[in-house]
Amino acid sequence: MASSACGNCAFFDDHHGNNAATTQDGGLCRYNPPVSQPTPEAHGLWPVVSEKDWCGHFAPEAVGGMTAAE
Repeated sequence: MASSACGNCAFFDDHHGNNAATTQDGGLCRYNPPVSQPTPEAHGLWPVVSEKDWCGHFAPEAVGGMTAAE
């Protein structure tokens, strides 16, 4: 059985991060919409998480044959 960690979740995107800065085991959580920024001209950011993080929204990697990044 797979671990219920972010790295195994359908909503985990192993993208470089919000600023294209690479992280060793990080990625973006695509479960919720991007977090708003304090000024209107700033873009929203997806939460950056570690592959080993976890939350209560875990879903296996394949959901209906698609992954979060598709």
